Amino acid sequence: MTFEKRTVLSGADIKRSLTRLAFEILERNPKVEELVMVGIQSRGEPLARRLHGLLEKQTGVSIPIGNVDITFHRDDFRTRLVVPQVKASNLPVSIDNKTVILVDDVLYTGRTVRAALDALVSFGRPAAVQLAVLVDRGHRELPIRADYIGKNIPTHEGEHVAVRLVETDETEGVLLTSHEEEK
Repeated sequence: MTFEKRTVLSGADIKRSLTRLAFEILERNPKVEELVMVGIQSRGEPLARRLHGLLEKQTGVSIPIGNVDITFHRDDFRTRLVVPQVKASNLPVSIDNKTVILVDDVLYTGRTVRAALDALVSFGRPAAVQLAVLVDRGHRELPIRADYIGKNIPTHEGEHVAVRLVETDETEGVLLTSHEEEK
């Protein structure tokens, strides 16, 4: 079996994508004071903080930010063989009647986002939820789509998208990895 890895987004590409996403969010949401940023743990959280900083820099408005842990909302929670690493969710303000910008690193099957939506409704009833992702790799199993996408990276079976962020991995970039059977 051979292992192949290639960089599809550099650190500079990630920064450029997040800047574009911030402008798209502002364009669609002129009432910035009604926004709440929420990152899905673990890599959605630092991406949400980065977007949050860009939005506040552009508008001068203080936007609330929080994060959600989806561990107990996953549909495979009871079937996973690993002990879950549970972290606390943190939403410092009410999300009732607010527009929540939910942020994650990779959109794949849609199951993580479904779990995050379940977690969110335990905190209140937002007016709307919009999804921002750094990478959309396709292969949906649930009818979920992103409102804001940094980069579409179509993948094949056996490929994996690995997002590396300085905050969590001490390096920056998006890698596409694949395992190929040798003939």
